[in-house]
Formats: sequence, C-alpha cells, structure tokens
Amino acid sequence: MVGENGRNALVVEGGAMRGIFSTGVLDAFLEKNFNPFDICIGVSAGASNLASYLAGMYQRNYKVYTDYSVRPDFINWRKFIRGGHLVDLDWLWDITIKEIRLDLDKIINTDKEYLIGVTDVSSGKALYLKPERNNLEDMLKASSSIPVFYREFVQLEKTDFVDGALVDPIPVIEAYNRKAVNIMVIRSRPHSYTMKAGWQDSMSKLYLRKYPRLIEAIMNRPRKYQEALDFMRNPPSGIRILEVNPPSSFRTKRLTTDRSALEQDYGSGYEAGRDLVNQW
Repeated sequence: MVGENGRNALVVEGGAMRGIFSTGVLDAFLEKNFNPFDICIGVSAGASNLASYLAGMYQRNYKVYTDYSVRPDFINWRKFIRGGHLVDLDWLWDITIKEIRLDLDKIINTDKEYLIGVTDVSSGKALYLKPERNNLEDMLKASSSIPVFYREFVQLEKTDFVDGALVDPIPVIEAYNRKAVNIMVIRSRPHSYTMKAGWQDSMSKLYLRKYPRLIEAIMNRPRKYQEALDFMRNPPSGIRILEVNPPSSFRTKRLTTDRSALEQDYGSGYEAGRDLVNQW
C-alpha cells in the first residue's frame, strides 16, 4: 500500500478509554519497528497514543490506561457530583509527567509531521497544531479535555481550547487535504457504529451556553462523523484508505475502568497491529 508519489498518513481517532485499542495497534508497530508514515494526525486519546508511538515508548500508554487511568484519582463520579472533574486531567498529567514522562526530544525531532487536533472554544473551529517541546504536553491535554467531564479549558498562547474530537472526530479528510494518498485510520469504534446525539450533548448545551459557536460545533458532530465515514469508505480516485476497527466483541466504553476489559481490548489492538504490518 506504500505509494511512490504521495504521502502516507496515520490517523488515530480518540474516544477516551476506548483508545486502548489504538494503543495495542501502535505497540505492535513499535515491536516490529514499523513506521512508514510521513504524517501522523491524532485527536484526543489518539493524539496521546501517537505521542507515545513517536517517542518509541513501547507499552507506555498501556500503563497509562491499565494503571493510572483506572485509579479513582482519575475518573470519579463522586468528585464530579461535588463539583469537581469527572475526568481529572490535571491529576493524570501531573503524575504521568513525574513518573513516566514522554520522550519529548524524540517526538519533536522526528522526521514525521505530527499534528494534534484541538477545538478553539471561541470559534468552534478545529485546528491542527504542530507541537514544540515546550507546549506538546499542554496541547495533548487540550486535545483530551472533554467539556463537562473536565470543567476547565486549556489555554495555549492566551486562546482557550478543548477536545479536538468535538469538531473533527476522525480527521481523515484533514490528512487528504495535506496531500496524503495512502491513509491508515485507526478507529476506536466497531465498523458498524454510527454516531447519534447523547446525554453529554444536552449537558454541554447548558454548561457551555456562553459559547454558542462551540455548542453549534458539538451539535454538528454526528454529521461530521458521518462525513468522515463516507469519505473513508468511498475515497476519491487514487486515494487508498485502510480503516482499522476494534472487533464487535470490543468491551471498552468511554469511561471503562475494568482492567480485564481493557487488557482484552488492548490484546485485540495488538493482534490487529501485527496483521497490519503485513497488510500495509
């Protein structure tokens, strides 16, 4: 699938704890020393998983998911009901930076174009930012900050940002617009999934009422999701897209903290990754 006259792109979907699947895929790639990609684009958990991949840190994010992320310090409904974060990114970023920090120099010095998807709070627009050493971790945090679940915005150069997946949940069209002709898309949902509005959207409308453009973007998300699916499955002439989905037996949900489910779904990703090395 590697082409001579176009760029190879790797796109990784977010999905909070569902990112355990792409973690498995990318760990298999690291084991096989497989990285034929010119451009890597991720949103939310997908951006963080790509960072670990580009850092060459085998099973670093497996530990994040199956150890740090299942602790009550991170996902805690009691804390949320009392006015705190449901998903405490502050705690997770502080402890992982202290104990298993990403190799920032290796990521920044890669010859790959690495882009982190974020959403501009004031405009409701998706932006794809190229990180530098001093802002990479903050960009990853911004890309993962799901409104309501995390009660603050992340500020980068005096601009407020939130979860990159709110506006462009599967940035495959962004990869195409950046001249990629061979695109691998690692999903966090089974192939049959279609997006519908959920209870989080209703909460977002209340919580974010001062930010009408952001609300509009959130309400438009199912349509953007479907556009990405349609593009992947009916790409333009000369564009080759390999969509990689978790199996129908995938157990992990957005806020799953069951280690057995996470380990099973990591294994599914790992096996898929080993197959992809040959398939690509």
